Amino acid sequence: MVEIDDALVRTLVAEQFPHWAHLPVTAVARQGWDNRTFRLGDHLLARLPSAEGYACGVAKEDHCLPILARHLPLPVPEPVATGTPGAGYPYPWSVRRWLPGDTLAAAHGLDRAAVARDLGGVLSALRRVPTAGGPAAGRHCAFRGCHPSVYGDEVEQALAVLGDRVDAAACRAVWARALTSAWPDAPVWFHGDVSAGNLLVAEGRLTAIIDFGQCGVGDPACDLVPAWTWCVGAERAVFRDAVGLPADVWRRARGWVLWKALVTLANGSAAGSSGVLAAVLADPVDE
Repeated sequence: MVEIDDALVRTLVAEQFPHWAHLPVTAVARQGWDNRTFRLGDHLLARLPSAEGYACGVAKEDHCLPILARHLPLPVPEPVATGTPGAGYPYPWSVRRWLPGDTLAAAHGLDRAAVARDLGGVLSALRRVPTAGGPAAGRHCAFRGCHPSVYGDEVEQALAVLGDRVDAAACRAVWARALTSAWPDAPVWFHGDVSAGNLLVAEGRLTAIIDFGQCGVGDPACDLVPAWTWCVGAERAVFRDAVGLPADVWRRARGWVLWKALVTLANGSAAGSSGVLAAVLADPVDE
């Protein structure tokens, strides 16, 4: 596995984009799993896939982000240049415009209800973006945008591993409800990874949405997971009203959250997952 650090990024930039070679390179404080991100001067960032499975996201985002940027009410990362393998690094990589702000996961002093409303509005706008040229949901987005039943085997496997550590009957009831409907309309855009680490805020309000590596065109249910992973109490109702989708979509969304919480717990990564699972079982949102 290639070590992705400041030195590698400086070498890649100097070799491929010498006009930026004078700019300082600094790793961002909070890194994602799929990509490693570095500030490149004050106005740019370099983004490098961490493994082969994420490398295809570079070309996809280069194609999709300009389409989405023309229609969304908040900024998205603007592609500036695309790098090629080099200096021992085997994947394509990208240079984007830097978007200021803290991640939602790290921010303090938020107007949480306003953020929930803003996020719901952005997701509603995302569904209205023309889908011509958008990639159909499938393997490239880890099947986000597909029907949640694609992960039925993983749900059952996780329940078998977890045994009496979870309420299996309640989990199966939520999962069964998630499978009773499907998206009946034309496919729409979805982000695919609406997590607190992919949302930027400033002065207490939502300012940008980033990391569209899992985006595509399909069922938007997968984008509603913040109702349980971030929203608390009345914020869920605010978010739901702003999203503007019917109850059956929320039942599928609940299934997506259930799947992720169960497989994460079964894999031994309990940080936060127990609370998310408790929220999913306690608050259906779809009733």
